[in-house]
This record gives sequence, C-alpha cells and structure tokens, in this order.
Amino acid sequence: MPQHVPANFTPFETCMRSEGLAQIVIDNFHYYYDVLASGSVGLIPESTISSVAGVPSIDVTATYTEAGRAALKRAAVLKLNGGLGTSMGLDQAKSLLIAREGLTFLDIIARQTLRFGTHYDCAVPLILMNSFNTDADSRAVLAHYPELNGPIPPTLMQNKVPKVVQDTLTPAEWPANPSLEWCPPGHGEVYIALATSGMLATLLAHGYEYLFLSNVDNLGATLDLGILGYIAEQNIPFLMEVATRTEADKKGGHIAQQLNGQLILREVAQCPEADLPAFQDITRHAYFNTNNIWVNLRQLKQLLDANNNVLKLPMIRNMKTVDPKDSHSPAVYQLETAMGAAIGVFPGAQVLHVHRDRFLPVKTCDDLLRLRSDIYTLDEAFRLVQANEAPPTIVALDGRFYKLIADFEARFPHGAPSLRDCARLVVQGDVAFGTGVVCRGEVRLLNRGTLQSSVPDGAILVGEHDLTSTRVP
Repeated sequence: MPQHVPANFTPFETCMRSEGLAQIVIDNFHYYYDVLASGSVGLIPESTISSVAGVPSIDVTATYTEAGRAALKRAAVLKLNGGLGTSMGLDQAKSLLIAREGLTFLDIIARQTLRFGTHYDCAVPLILMNSFNTDADSRAVLAHYPELNGPIPPTLMQNKVPKVVQDTLTPAEWPANPSLEWCPPGHGEVYIALATSGMLATLLAHGYEYLFLSNVDNLGATLDLGILGYIAEQNIPFLMEVATRTEADKKGGHIAQQLNGQLILREVAQCPEADLPAFQDITRHAYFNTNNIWVNLRQLKQLLDANNNVLKLPMIRNMKTVDPKDSHSPAVYQLETAMGAAIGVFPGAQVLHVHRDRFLPVKTCDDLLRLRSDIYTLDEAFRLVQANEAPPTIVALDGRFYKLIADFEARFPHGAPSLRDCARLVVQGDVAFGTGVVCRGEVRLLNRGTLQSSVPDGAILVGEHDLTSTRVP
C-alpha cells in the first residue's frame, strides 16, 4: 500500500448508508478498512503458529447419539447459498444445478431435512444464506416444500461491501456497471448477517441453541446426531469439522495453533510467499477445514455483544480488478473473511476429524461427474452413500472442453459413465461419451485432433486409448 495515501473512511460510510446497509455491517467494514490502511495485508507467518495434533475423531461421537436426539429440538441448519457457480459457466445459484437423479442440490437438501425431521419427529429449520443473485430462484424452489415452513424464516440475505481502489484507498467507481463497485465480504460475514437480519434473535427466541453451517454444494454435510450430542454435552462454543489433507488439498486452508494454543484457520492468501512450502506440507499441517461448522448461538450472541458486534476475524485481502472481465479496469482490494476463521475468536473452540464422506463439494465439472456417477447412490433419507470403500475416482477433464456446464452436458448426453471401479479418469481433447460406458482401473483418453471423438455405447474402458483417428473398439 502506498504510504503517502491518507486513509479516509467517510466516503465508504456515506455510500454504505446510501445503500441502506446496517450499522453493524458498516462497523465491521470500518475495522477491516483500518487494518488495510495500517499497512497490514493479513498475513500469518509460519513462525507465529504450530501444527495441530491429537485431534479427536468423529468415531468418539457415536456414544453421544442419544444426547443429540435430546438436543435436536434446539438445532437448526444453515446452508451458504450465495454463489452463482460462474466458474462453471452458470448464471444462477449453483444449488439449482442438477446433482443426481433429476434433483438439484437444493431439492436434495430440502428432502434430507424433511426426511430427517420425519424420522425423528422433530421439525428442523432449514435456512439459506442467499445473495441478491440467488435469492429469488432459491425461494422459488423452497416453495415446492411447504412442509419446511415454520416460525423460522427460510432465508437471510448476505450483505455487500465496497471494493477499495488499491492506489488511493477510496471507494471503487465504475459507472458502466455500478454493481461491480460492490463485492460480497466472504462467507465469514454469515455471523454478522445472522445478527443484522434478525435471524439470530429469532432463533434464540424460539429456543434454538445449535446451528450447523455448511456449503450448499456439499451434499455430504448432513445433520449428525453424534456430533450434535457431543457439542451439547461438552458445551463446545464452536466446532469445525476437519479432514486429513492429501496432495490434492495442499493449496487449501489448514488448521493451526497460535503460540498461545488458540486454534486458527490459515488460508493460502494469508501465507507469506516464503512460507508456502510449509503451508503445503501435508505432514506438517495435516488437517483442512471442510467448512462444516457447528456454533452455539447463545455463545455467538455473547461474543457479538462483548465486541460491539465486530468479531475481528482475520482479514483476507484479495487483489482484483473492479471489472473481473476487464484486466485494464482499476485495481481494487476486496476485503473478505472466512467462516471458519471464527475458530480463532471463540475461546474453547475445537476441531473434529471426520471422514471424507462428509466433504463432497462440487467446485468443478470434474467434481460433478463424480457426484452423478455410480460411485454414489441416494439412500431413502436422500443422503449420499458411497458404493464401495475405495477412494473416489480422480477425475481430470480437459478444461478446454469440459470446464463450462453447457459443454460438459453436451459431452455426457446420457449421463456419467460407470466410475465405481475406476481409480482415475483423464480425458485430454474433445471426447463425447455414449450410453452405458464403463471405466475400470486407470483410464486415459486422448484426442489430438480438432474434431470431436466419441466413446461408443457400452464401451468398457481400461488403460489408455488414443481416439484421434479411431473410435474405442
């Protein structure tokens, strides 16, 4: 940050008030703006943290199931539903994408919630944290599930904050599209949105004490009675589900400890460049955040009250251009926080080591192909069940032809091939799949040509196949 630039928050406060943003939102953004103006870039050096060991396993929660049933009437579920899935070429909420068997992510989550409530004779509130981009469409889907209606509103709205011009530390201006002057403040804003929307007060007034939060694109993140009972009996204020890092996870955020013992989450954007080798060392930092979070709402309220509604989560300074599609537009900072970063502000926060079946996010079309394949089935409770105990197939599709959902769908017109007995599927080049295709072991398909190749109906694929000039036999 240029040292000669004086910090002036007044223009930000003026534009935020003109947008009708709540004082809590303004106060929180003021805090992060001051952090930015002070010259801090939100970095967490390796020398200030240590690795985490002795993490309890989800297996220990099995004995808390009855306690979970007793606490169920005080539990609610919140899904982060603000994303459009633009990286996959979507222009609507990712939760409206077909996940399996003609059902969208949101359909499956709604049915999971209803079936769970029916089985345990307890209505569990389902709440979506939407953005302005996802609210209307998502509400329309929920309208098909009137059984979910109850005293708790089904949605709350994510707030927005100004983008900051890097050179001047002033609010971004982009008359060609004023909406691009604003950005979401990251999913760490969920705690503030709970307060500003009145949702936190409503939940507490109706006797709800425990909130399970997760990403809407992670169908493995279901309400678990053992974990619920564990946090209720142990009076845990904040619990993060973590999983073992693999080489595929080494660029994602990891759990660490400050030198005083407080658990924290460190994202790659918060790691000094010199410390990247240590950040990516999965033997040193063995656990990553699944973004499945359990929060005691009474203790969240106490924490907000004690800090004038400013949680002071670690800042993530993202460097962008005001128009992300125009690299020549002004350079800006987007000041964000991560939901899991709240682990660093809750005294007594804990982590729980869970199996990978609770972490099944869909960030790319590669992930979507796995999800739609016969690796998984939906059980009677609409939960994903893995067909066998082998690690899920590694899928690597050529981004030139499969990155965007429309291109992906066109190349799998009959649905996903069988992948339950496939360790790895790699596709290089433009290849379309017929119906009833089965992949076994390690499969690599290569098309070096400019014309699309195809895999015929009923093909059984094993090993490497060059499809440049011939079809698979």
